Amino acid sequence: MTKLKRDRQFRPLPVPNVEIAGLFGDRQDAICESTAETLLDRCVEAGMVDAIDMSQPSPGIVIPIQPWGGTTQMFWDSDLGKSIETVAYSLYRRPNPALEARVDAIIDKYEQMQDEDGYLNAWFQRVQPDRRWTNLRDHHELYCGGHLIEGAVAYFQATGKRKLLDIMCRYTDYLITVFGHGEGQLRGYCGHEEIELALVKLARVTGQKKYLDLSKFFIDERGTQPHFFDEEAARDGRKPEDFIQKTYEYGQAHLPVREQKKVVGHAVRAMYLYSGMADIATEYNDDSLTSALDTLWDDLTTKQMYITGGIGPAASNEGFTDYYDLPNESAYAETCASVGLVFWANRMLGRGPNRRYADIMEQALYNGAMAGLSLDGKTFFYENPLESAGKHHRWTWHHCPCCPPNIARLLASIGSYMYAVAEDEIAVHLYGESKAKFEIGGAKVELAQKTRYPWNGAIRFEISTDRPARFALSLRIPGWADGASIKINGETLDLSSVTVEGYARIEREWKTGDHIDLDIPLIPRALFTNPLVRQNAGRAALMRGPLVYCAEGVDNGEGLNAIELTGDVANAETAEIPELRGAVALDVPATRDKADWGDVLYRAAPPENQETTARFVPYPFWDNRAPGEMLVWMRAGNLNRG
Repeated sequence: MTKLKRDRQFRPLPVPNVEIAGLFGDRQDAICESTAETLLDRCVEAGMVDAIDMSQPSPGIVIPIQPWGGTTQMFWDSDLGKSIETVAYSLYRRPNPALEARVDAIIDKYEQMQDEDGYLNAWFQRVQPDRRWTNLRDHHELYCGGHLIEGAVAYFQATGKRKLLDIMCRYTDYLITVFGHGEGQLRGYCGHEEIELALVKLARVTGQKKYLDLSKFFIDERGTQPHFFDEEAARDGRKPEDFIQKTYEYGQAHLPVREQKKVVGHAVRAMYLYSGMADIATEYNDDSLTSALDTLWDDLTTKQMYITGGIGPAASNEGFTDYYDLPNESAYAETCASVGLVFWANRMLGRGPNRRYADIMEQALYNGAMAGLSLDGKTFFYENPLESAGKHHRWTWHHCPCCPPNIARLLASIGSYMYAVAEDEIAVHLYGESKAKFEIGGAKVELAQKTRYPWNGAIRFEISTDRPARFALSLRIPGWADGASIKINGETLDLSSVTVEGYARIEREWKTGDHIDLDIPLIPRALFTNPLVRQNAGRAALMRGPLVYCAEGVDNGEGLNAIELTGDVANAETAEIPELRGAVALDVPATRDKADWGDVLYRAAPPENQETTARFVPYPFWDNRAPGEMLVWMRAGNLNRG
């Protein structure tokens, strides 16, 4: 396989440049119809908007201080920031003057609350003003600012309104005076990473390199000695070792980032850090960061990732434990963590298309992340187990409501994850009905993608240009896509001759009327786990295209563990499920225990099986019909493994 140097810079296409239809369009419609307004409503109900309203007295401590020394109320600015970001993307797809006015009113409140020096944080301005910059390790101060920055960038791109963008530029200009190596400055960084990637977005939309430099500062300082969190605690009269997590691995601050080899700690924090590192690697062509990230990527994806792209099996630290520790029923696999993995994977593509990142991005997006939002856009998953006895269901809100706006803003902005552009190349990372607009080599190019993917693997690209233009078009060929083929203007192309890092890289002069037909066979396949994952011994999971499949009680009755897969899953029958928006189900040959055990717990005779057919549905769509059991990893008896 041909390789290219990683000195190119690919940047995501802005959200307004991409029109979405198909499955992703359906998800965006649900966000426009329900989720965006729901987020604002529930932020209001929680008291978040009152907390930034300077015309009212400070609400004080609404959510009690917890044993870790803080409260989720400290994060409210981040929830508002992500909700504003979601609304922004929804407004681009579907104008909603009433919703836009509500956001404008929130922005006005932030403008009135902002200090003269630029500081902005509801908790540390109105509840604990004496605690500003005293506990960066635990109190999410910069994390909140990062999410408000992302909301500001999105709102500016969607509406053209600069007020929030200007507010956050003033805030960030203030940060530049607070943090650094100069006399009186803090050599610090946030315990919960996020601002690093937000600053890159701000730099790209404003053209201000100083914001990139601040992001790089936070990344370069993390985990260095003398340790900032030790010094900070001593200044604040706290014992450095006296905190609830007891280890700086929790926030990936145990070593300088370029020396970290193992993915540890809180899963969302890790993903946000690695996303920021990847962005800075792209912007500064920093091979030392890319090399460290490659090591961490392999560590995560070969030892610590669920088949769904879920990560972080433990509730105790919302994160990582030991290698190959991937329990199914108790899996934490926070929605935000899979969203963060999509962020990281996408940013790893900044130095050039590479299937090793894009395949995982797709897997995590479709399964671990998209499962977090119901089909009607009104309810959510925080945890994403791979097995349920029927007691795990979506909820309307959460005491720490980070996941609802996180999955909503990802799906609402999915166009920027599908396409990226460099000086002389367009990369297509994800497939789905869409239309994208680029400027490349001085030409205006429109790329229309016509497909029913992921339900059907036939994908056509139609190209329109204002004049003929020479550039490369790179199309991802998924690693699982055996037998993929490609035609240009009806002529078959030898894929092996143009494949670079798992992408078909087609360089030529393009003109209006050119078209490409890519066919990706969607053959159902069984996957097996490394035997070190003891929970999946003797079991298999089903995938079709990028989608993981699961069995639900609503289709198969109770006792899903009595089902054993047999035969050749590649020959599974397919059927559309109207109540799941036309999702494709798999009907697979299986056997099932006759359930003739009575009240016996143990017996000498083995189970008596009878032939049956088991129905599987896409994992991200489970718990959208009648409640009941769910199972991903099925017993695999005489399953055809070829």
